[in-house]
Amino acid sequence: MPLLTVVLLATVVVSVGFGAVHVSPADSLRILGHHLAGTDLGTDTDSTTDLARHDAVIWTIRAPRTVLGVFVGAGLAVAGVILQAVVRNVLADPYVLGVSSGASVGAAAAITLGVGTGATAALGDYALQTSAFLGALVASALVVGVARAAGRFTATRLLMAGVAVGYALSALTSFLVFASDSAESSRSVMFWLLGSLGLASWSGPLVAVAVTVVLGTAILMLLGPRLDALQFGDDTALTLGIRPDRLRLGLLVLSCLLVGAVVAMAGAIGFVGLVVPHLARRLVGGRHRALTPVAALLGAVLLCWADIGARTLLAPQEIPVGIITALVGAPFLLLLVHRMHREAS
Repeated sequence: MPLLTVVLLATVVVSVGFGAVHVSPADSLRILGHHLAGTDLGTDTDSTTDLARHDAVIWTIRAPRTVLGVFVGAGLAVAGVILQAVVRNVLADPYVLGVSSGASVGAAAAITLGVGTGATAALGDYALQTSAFLGALVASALVVGVARAAGRFTATRLLMAGVAVGYALSALTSFLVFASDSAESSRSVMFWLLGSLGLASWSGPLVAVAVTVVLGTAILMLLGPRLDALQFGDDTALTLGIRPDRLRLGLLVLSCLLVGAVVAMAGAIGFVGLVVPHLARRLVGGRHRALTPVAALLGAVLLCWADIGARTLLAPQEIPVGIITALVGAPFLLLLVHRMHREAS
């Protein structure tokens, strides 16, 4: 864990230097130190001039983007840990419950119907994020309602409800894009659906995401022993004084809040919640109290590097970060399925 923390800090320093304008790690550290610790940028005239020119790029654009990437990656990874424990399926990820589809509907409605108009007018610059988060909450409520309507709140019903609601909301998003008469709006929706950290800024939504992810990670660590018991089945959990239905519902709400918060800011970024929990288990095992913080750190590192690739591979043009995570995650998923098949045979 200390090593992962050092790796994450080094990744942050490297990340703020990459982009259309390259800044060395040493200069990046001096600029970050100037804003965070009040240190001087330097006395050399030429060097100070370059640093002053790069200061706005790093502190105003790249630093909040990197911080958002840290918390989005951590949030998706922790949500993946939760859902794989709740449904007891190693192939579950944060998007299996339809929460991201709900956020996509909210974002698509805000973009195609006009951000800052109607009911969202008072929200100003935060209209897109707020609409996406409200869509995630509605999707969560639908999934819980459908899963509980049939009787006992089980992992199987939860999974099936999430898939059904997710497909329905994805169809609604596609309809909004198709019905839009603005090519620019449709392009904006598609770019957002593929994931991007471009909305990051030093503002309230970034703070909200950070607080949600930190609190969610802390809560999951406290509930770690209960999740460990849940892995052995509902009967085992009951003998230990744990109510599986209530625990499963609480974990679902926590996962929905995490996914809703990060998707509202960064769009639909796939594979992080699927890949990272498996990598974390190989490092520290399956005990959730140790697994959760390691998964959060790995998710943060992975998404920061994915964003570096998104900014630099076709610079100055930016690639949606979800494309990068999919390119990394898809081979990993194939490898995982192959290994599961080999172990089963």
